[in-house]
Amino acid sequence: MKTKVAILHTNDLHSHFENFPQIIQLMKTRTRALEQAGYTVFRVDDGDAIDRFEPLTDATGGQANIELLNQIHYHATTIGNNEALTTSHEELSHLYDQANFPIVLDNVLDATTGMDPTWSQPFVDYKLPDQTRVRFMGMTFPYPTFRFMGWIAQPVLPTITNCLKQWQGQYDILILLSHLGINQDRQIADQFPEISILIGGHTHHLLPHGEIRHHTLLTAAEKWGHYVGEITFTVENHQVQDQTARVIPISPLAPNSDEQAQVEQWRKRGRDLLAKQSVAELPHAFKTSFVDDNPLVQLGLRAVEESLGVQAAVLNTGLFLHDLPAGIVNMEQIQRILPHNIHVMKTKLWGYDLWRLMKEMQKNRNFLIAFPQKGMGFRGSQFGRLVAAGLHFNDQGQLLWHNDLIEPQKRYEIGLLDHYQFIPFFPTIDLVGQNTIYFDKTLKTVLADYLSRHYPTQGEQHGS
Repeated sequence: MKTKVAILHTNDLHSHFENFPQIIQLMKTRTRALEQAGYTVFRVDDGDAIDRFEPLTDATGGQANIELLNQIHYHATTIGNNEALTTSHEELSHLYDQANFPIVLDNVLDATTGMDPTWSQPFVDYKLPDQTRVRFMGMTFPYPTFRFMGWIAQPVLPTITNCLKQWQGQYDILILLSHLGINQDRQIADQFPEISILIGGHTHHLLPHGEIRHHTLLTAAEKWGHYVGEITFTVENHQVQDQTARVIPISPLAPNSDEQAQVEQWRKRGRDLLAKQSVAELPHAFKTSFVDDNPLVQLGLRAVEESLGVQAAVLNTGLFLHDLPAGIVNMEQIQRILPHNIHVMKTKLWGYDLWRLMKEMQKNRNFLIAFPQKGMGFRGSQFGRLVAAGLHFNDQGQLLWHNDLIEPQKRYEIGLLDHYQFIPFFPTIDLVGQNTIYFDKTLKTVLADYLSRHYPTQGEQHGS
């Protein structure tokens, strides 16, 4: 007698609430249909379910996302880099307090205790009707920057090796929720035949019919909830057989008027919560321009300089999505202008290396204006023009620090964004920069703090 099993999976939802009603509906209808066909059904999510570009996520620290995920009743989930790097240690420690699903995670430790996080577990087990033991484990991409948020990211391959050693004889079928990306997934499949199924994400790849590598089925359902993945297989003598994978697009499931109203209600709730947080009172508007230096980017540059205690900074105009109006400004407006998950960064460079960095920026400047930048914290559409404060080339091509020539053997500190370290256009930053990322300072909070100090609302003292 063969036991039939199905897994419905999502990944990289990134707070795209406009797709949640269809995902919830599809999960329910497919679960019901598969169960009626004799399948044991599991529902899982592979991380990056939250993204602070969405006002309601930002306003609630991700708690609103958990309310929605609870409606799907997942059997196992893991975290992505967005959960770990865009919520504070305290927020992540309590993000899942009201979750009705388990979080499995094997390669992240709490830096304070050196132990597994209190909100996760190394695995979750289920038994099939034939008593076959199914174990779900979870891994997320081990960014070194996790340490700045109070977490220790463990290397992937040694961690899997240790888990398999410890778990010998404890499971029949091992399934990995992998927020690691397609290249790492393939390496894992090549190296660990003990893993029967690997459900992938992080790099937003789509495997319409899965990919078999040796004994392992790799799957992935792209991003933002455009698809729900469906895996089916049979089990005989506690062994996986006849694996198949497909993805189901949600686009044919157009939301009805009630669902559309629900999405708008979620977004309005987020905007309303942020709008209650007054920031400043501006005497005039600050206009932005995608292609030119402009008053809003100059305001941002001053905010970065003051926040980091530096005398020079660089920003790109594509960060600023809208003008900042005159009058009372609140966090909803700031969030709309700067929806990015980007942190400010202080970079120390020798004068010669600073010259080389500015040459890299000068060389790439025109190309980057219309470059469709995606990911790594950036939530706009195109990169825009690079604008520097405190640094410029004179007519002779010499680099000046304000009005003085840069000295090759002198150390300089400039304000940048962590985003610039992660994208490939400015290698000097990563190769020779002494970089300090301030994970408690996103660009939007830095701008908001600057505005509140320099343009306090009526009744507040200047500098408060």
